Amino acid sequence: MTSFRRSNPAPQGQLQPGQRLARGVSRHLHALGFASLQEFVPTRGLRVDVLGLGPKGELWVVECKSSRADFQSDRKWQGYLEWCDRYFWAVDTEFPVDLLPQGTGLIIADGYDAEVIRMAPEEKLAAPRRRKLTQKFARDAARRLQSLCDPRPGRGGQLFTDPPIRG
Repeated sequence: MTSFRRSNPAPQGQLQPGQRLARGVSRHLHALGFASLQEFVPTRGLRVDVLGLGPKGELWVVECKSSRADFQSDRKWQGYLEWCDRYFWAVDTEFPVDLLPQGTGLIIADGYDAEVIRMAPEEKLAAPRRRKLTQKFARDAARRLQSLCDPRPGRGGQLFTDPPIRG
């Protein structure tokens, strides 16, 4: 859970450009009946900007790119394809969309909303991977919610019953 807090260092109201896009995407996914998590780690070494879990169990990965340089520095995006049913890029209206690879989805977003411009092709996940990702999604969401309710459940994240000894 500490990774979520570290990955979102900007105070409320001071979101980075990619975080604003992710917020708009998350709002749009919600309107489509999806639950979403930002900064989701499907497996070690990969972190997707937004993972959406749809009403029928579908999993969408959305990578938010705020500039040409941001897109060109992304060397891991193809590794995300095996972790979703559909893969999208989310960019703002100023982004040169001709840079984005064909065969992927396109979402135009801002900090308030988004719109799917090009639906991504569907490549269904295998059932065991879908189950694993759905469980991880649920556990990560529950941990994030718990951290909002109780930001310090114990020393070092461990629960304790005895008060600390003070000398």
